[in-house]
Amino acid sequence: MVDDGRVVVVIVLLVVVVVGGNRVVVVVVVIVVVVAALNLVLDFDFIEQGAERGAPKYMEWYGAFGLLVTLIWLYLEMLRLLSKLQERR
Repeated sequence: MVDDGRVVVVIVLLVVVVVGGNRVVVVVVVIVVVVAALNLVLDFDFIEQGAERGAPKYMEWYGAFGLLVTLIWLYLEMLRLLSKLQERR
């Protein structure tokens, strides 16, 4: 199931990219990068809590997959930010 917050972020990004200027897009991408970075904290907390509580072995995959998705998301957003900053020059 898709998180409602992420759907809202994607919709806002699409509207800003279509309607907004370059400066607005950079601000929105910076906000998304911050959200992705904060999501790393949630992923590490999930992994740490699972280890402390003795979660079953299969839960390691959930933690690893969530961490991997967040890292890829953060990487792509950082590339988008660098791309937008390069366009401004």
